Amino acid sequence: QVQLVESGGGLVQPGGSLRLSCAASGRIFSINVMGWYRQAPGKERELVASISSGGFTNYAVSVKGRFTISRDNAKNTVYLQMNSLKPEDTAVYFCNSYGPRYPWGQGTQVTVSS
Repeated sequence: QVQLVESGGGLVQPGGSLRLSCAASGRIFSINVMGWYRQAPGKERELVASISSGGFTNYAVSVKGRFTISRDNAKNTVYLQMNSLKPEDTAVYFCNSYGPRYPWGQGTQVTVSS
């Protein structure tokens, strides 16, 4: 069974940084476009960044220039470096394939507050 395990969230002040990690099981990782999603309280889950197996990236307008997605295919891991964090980035962050096809992990909570 496919498993996605996110980690690295926490409480950070506005302007701060966090690096999220997502470990994915199995062969799915190397053949998929992977994405980071987030869900804020009372809002729908949204895609914030994606990366192809070859390293091509795309970002939501709200995070472009502040977030960087990367992946290590050998480690079956995808990362999200988040800089210049804002209170509106507060959400639970999840990873999945682009056009999510696998069971969601537990996510990792990111809270941006002073």
